[in-house]
Amino acid sequence: MISLRGLRRTFATPAGRFDALTGIDLDVSAGEFVAVVGRSGSGKTTLLNLIAGLDHPSSGSVTVAGRGIHELDHDQLAAWRGRSVGIVFQFFQLLPTLSVAENVMLPMDLAGKVPARERAARAAALLERVGVADQAGKLPAMLSGGQQQRVAIARALANDPPLLLADEPTGNLDSATSAEVFALFGSLARQGKTVVVVTHERDATTGVTRTVTLADGALA
Repeated sequence: MISLRGLRRTFATPAGRFDALTGIDLDVSAGEFVAVVGRSGSGKTTLLNLIAGLDHPSSGSVTVAGRGIHELDHDQLAAWRGRSVGIVFQFFQLLPTLSVAENVMLPMDLAGKVPARERAARAAALLERVGVADQAGKLPAMLSGGQQQRVAIARALANDPPLLLADEPTGNLDSATSAEVFALFGSLARQGKTVVVVTHERDATTGVTRTVTLADGALA
């Protein structure tokens, strides 16, 4: 599903050049549940952003499902991402003025992959799948952190992407809720999704099929 070769990302800073990633070779198979762990500043989020097509490598290649996304332009990346990748963020990133169900339907509206007449029913089914169907009509602020993260996962699944990426998805959750979220990711992987989670919490990675460690921009 994912193939990274010679992946480097360098940033220009006031203090000089900073090598966030120094040459990553990594393969992730379809249906794997992979945790990328490492300290803050190790390059985890940079790696995830490159896989998601949110950033471009300084050198090297990023291939997802056989497509070299490092070769795509901005518009091509946006179209590819809307159909092929679901992204879950640490701070949920739910739109506060939309209901829970409307937040889940939004990616369907943007990508046009799901017919309009089917979107409400699909959103309801996804919210049921992640265990928060009873919150569909509420605004995000009315939900707990764990519930909001479940909604964010439902939204990431809106267009049935083969790949699910999560950036510190349990960083704002207690340990019990974190375990529930990882269990949900595990169930999605068993159902055929490829799941890559970056986290600095090694203890939270129960159920993953593989752990990859980053240190100073390189695989440890």
